Amino acid sequence: MYKRIRDLREDADMTQVQIAKILNCSQRVYSNYERGDIDIPTEILIKLANFHDVSVDYILGRTNKRELNK
Repeated sequence: MYKRIRDLREDADMTQVQIAKILNCSQRVYSNYERGDIDIPTEILIKLANFHDVSVDYILGRTNKRELNK
């Protein structure tokens, strides 16, 4: 999961600071999410999934299908 959120951020050509601002948290907290030092709250998982237009299951590694069914 942690590698996925880093990969999604990098694919979007965004910095940790930029993503942290979107998530309304500090860069340090977001960095901790990417490293797996702290658990990612459900609310943040949902925000990340919505922002990157992927499912929470994709972020959690439950599926490798990146696209959402629309």
